[in-house]
Amino acid sequence: MATILCLDDEPAIGLILQDTLERAGHQTVSAHNVPQALQALAGGAVDLIISDYRMPGLTGLEFLALLRQEGYETPLIMLTGYGSIEHAVAAIKAGAIDYITKPVRPEQLELAVNQALEVVRLRRENERLRKEVMEYRNERQIIGDSSAIRRVLQTIATAAPTRATVLLEGESGTGKELFARSIHAQSDRRDGPFIKLNCAALPEGLIESALFGHEKGAFTGAIKRVEGAFERANGGTLLLDEISEMRLDLQAKLLRVLQEQEFERVGGSTAIKVDVRIVATTNRDLAAFAAAGQFRQDLYYRLSVIPVRLPALRERKEDIALLAYRFATHYAQEIGKDISGISHDAIELLQAYDWPGNVRELQHAVERAVILTGEKLLPMHAFDGQRFGLSGAWSGPTPTRISNDFLTMVGGGTATATMAVPEGAVVLTSLNVNEAEAKLIERALEVSSGNRTKASELLGISVRTLRNKLNGAKLDADAGGGE
Repeated sequence: MATILCLDDEPAIGLILQDTLERAGHQTVSAHNVPQALQALAGGAVDLIISDYRMPGLTGLEFLALLRQEGYETPLIMLTGYGSIEHAVAAIKAGAIDYITKPVRPEQLELAVNQALEVVRLRRENERLRKEVMEYRNERQIIGDSSAIRRVLQTIATAAPTRATVLLEGESGTGKELFARSIHAQSDRRDGPFIKLNCAALPEGLIESALFGHEKGAFTGAIKRVEGAFERANGGTLLLDEISEMRLDLQAKLLRVLQEQEFERVGGSTAIKVDVRIVATTNRDLAAFAAAGQFRQDLYYRLSVIPVRLPALRERKEDIALLAYRFATHYAQEIGKDISGISHDAIELLQAYDWPGNVRELQHAVERAVILTGEKLLPMHAFDGQRFGLSGAWSGPTPTRISNDFLTMVGGGTATATMAVPEGAVVLTSLNVNEAEAKLIERALEVSSGNRTKASELLGISVRTLRNKLNGAKLDADAGGGE
């Protein structure tokens, strides 16, 4: 069912249109002139317009132009007389989706409306898919503005339009696949396939078949012919992930394919020509690996026509805030939480950590913080795994409650009067819990210069709890002074 606006200055024609469309299950809105039509369009969602060509004041062509001028993209079917086919042609050129000749026949009207609504559906579906593609591309954007990442992006932009093989070297978690996709997207092969093959994840006996495919009966279990990665990537890009893990005997076959751009399937005898751009990745120093005899040097030279070293996250700490914010907004939207950002203290904490797991570790840390915290602005303690009772030890940053402070017991035989007390230490004279708590609160307020929000984060409690404890201490002091 659709909502259709019928614009015709002849009441009889308007009634025929409305009756036919309502019998077909649609809702109709009638208008006898252009101002009424514009008012109807402004009042609610209209899926389709049926408009007469000849109307008092404006013609159908002028009405079409007015719709575009006002920003309406509602499709329009034009009504025209038998002797005005040239008007129909002009209407189609001006943007009408179809035309119907008078007198209007119900079957002709229903067919034109159904076809127009199908076009509307396809347009909306295309728009939805376009938005999904844009969101997908945005999710795969490389985030960063550091000098290290800008150098890499410049190299990739220069190399992408060529056929040269690119070797991406970097630690695990630096986003090697993301950069490989960027190379593909900036090349003239962007409309071709992008095929990824993880050389470290495949069993040794299947790597050759995965690369080159196999014929039916080539080995036990080969019940049909299968195309390999090279064949599927023809006209596009093939990403060989963790290339350093490939067997030496397969490296020789890979070198031949790179040089000749042809191969044979396992169990086959026919040479297959392909046009494939190769991007390889490794988390090792492949040059040293080749020098040690663990990787073919000739293949290394063939793969590293353009070597690109991806910086570790600790080498681009100025990008951590951008990345963390991007991850926070993404996961907040994904799970339906209202996250406005990350606190300054939390960003400082994240930037102080070395991130051995690189961007992937940061991504997981932010995802965990978004899930576990209930605050709009992610606080520092949101990145504390112990606070939330996580069973696994996390290698990420742990918020320091009171930095560079010490709990020191003096008196009661636990320490000598002459022992050195570190500067800024919280000194306890007993094991009384209330005294220890009061001293910690006092010290936290000193460290935070009286800022209760920062003091509560240092203490690992909420601002409300801190306020209640301070109010309770004040009441106790007032009661003591009155005795």
